[in-house]
Amino acid sequence: MSMVYGTRDDTESTATLNLALDLGVTFWDTADVYGPHHNEELIGKVLQSRRDEVTLATKFANHMVDGKMTITGDPAYVKQACDDSLMRLGIDTIDVYYYHRVDKDVPIEETWGAMAELVTAGKVRFLGISEAAPEIIRRAHAVHPMTAGQYEWSLFTRDIEEDGVLATCRELGIGIVPYSPLGRGLLTGTIQSQDELVEKDWRRTNPRFQDEEIQKNLQLVAQLSELAAARGITTAQFALAWVQSQGIDVVPIPGTKRRKYLTENVAAATIQLNPGELAAVDAIAPYGAAAGGRYAAAALKTIADSTKDKS
Repeated sequence: MSMVYGTRDDTESTATLNLALDLGVTFWDTADVYGPHHNEELIGKVLQSRRDEVTLATKFANHMVDGKMTITGDPAYVKQACDDSLMRLGIDTIDVYYYHRVDKDVPIEETWGAMAELVTAGKVRFLGISEAAPEIIRRAHAVHPMTAGQYEWSLFTRDIEEDGVLATCRELGIGIVPYSPLGRGLLTGTIQSQDELVEKDWRRTNPRFQDEEIQKNLQLVAQLSELAAARGITTAQFALAWVQSQGIDVVPIPGTKRRKYLTENVAAATIQLNPGELAAVDAIAPYGAAAGGRYAAAALKTIADSTKDKS
């Protein structure tokens, strides 16, 4: 609603957020870097009179310095970032506070210890992490229990099934919160070309949306759409149902800034795929099937580097 996916429309976003409340969407996810800051402020205005209806998650660590994205896990910064988010959101307590990306130059124990102090202070209820490797998850969890791990997981991105993250989280009892469960829109079947994206849409630089790659990916989407049509649901609903079918500990967070897509997404919550459909998905879109990386090389390196903090 605030950045990355083209131009923003606060009027439609506000209407979408209010409709989400009316439809019973009770788990909301944001971050201080979205905007930056704008998304927390937008949500804060909507929740002024309806705070108790939502379990609210936000994140820290990614921030802009002189126009460049920087990752910071310094304990002092953790506490300041939390206070700033509380102020923008207009709330007293953050339900789930995520370490958005891991600062490779600060031992995880130091950052997580500062986050634990926020729990003790009553500013945060539960702690989560995003895009961290299994060993870092274990080290953080040993300092203070981790409640949630946020990772990209969809029919096009199945890395956590193979790299030990999913197994580690389940061993430790940590819930999984998949972001981009619709493949940044590719799995909706509504995007057929990069040219359909507005000029400032970040996806124009994403490897999976480049000319040759997007055509290969759309061939996979066409096969998935056939499964969805046979079920009488949309491709997006099928993709969301697949993520939800991965376990009761999985809570996907599909993003949308329009009411019509929100309604479609919410309807997917009651859909359960059968064993035959799940087997068909594995045949069409196994691990590594999507063409192109999920981020550009520089962004992927940032994620890779952040999983190897100093001991």
